[in-house]
Amino acid sequence: MEQNNTELSRDRVFDILSSPRRRYVLYFLRTEPNPIQLTDLAEHVAAWENDTTVEDLSTQQRKRVYVSLYQTHLPKLAEAGLVNYDEESGEVSIARKASEIDPYLGDQQEEPTWYLYYLGLAVVSTLLIVASALGLGIGQGVVAVVVVGAFVALTAVHAVYRWRQRPPPSEFSE
Repeated sequence: MEQNNTELSRDRVFDILSSPRRRYVLYFLRTEPNPIQLTDLAEHVAAWENDTTVEDLSTQQRKRVYVSLYQTHLPKLAEAGLVNYDEESGEVSIARKASEIDPYLGDQQEEPTWYLYYLGLAVVSTLLIVASALGLGIGQGVVAVVVVGAFVALTAVHAVYRWRQRPPPSEFSE
């Protein structure tokens, strides 16, 4: 299907992204370095939608997703220039233009696992408190300042990180 090389309006992007199925197609294709067959793509989308594995899908589940991708979703994504879709061969791949919608999808990078940082800090803090209670040369006042200071510092870093990840205000105003 021929791609549309015009700029995507905000309304058009929101219309395209309004479908969870289309969002998943875009997400999945970003993880595939090579073109994928429509049948394989439909299986992955169906497995995701039905919270199961590709192997455990029913024929009906596969067919329902395949038909909607073939008739509706892939033509719409291809028309917008977000995917490359060859109806004859059934090959689908992400298009370069898909990167234009990244601001609408949020940060695609993995967010740090903050709970692990807090857990690590809690474990270290507990060890310091136990060492202090056992009289191993660490004063309780020092432990209190270090533990509270460390949690305040980690929380501040976490807050700054989250603040920097938010979209700029002008992105959603027109």
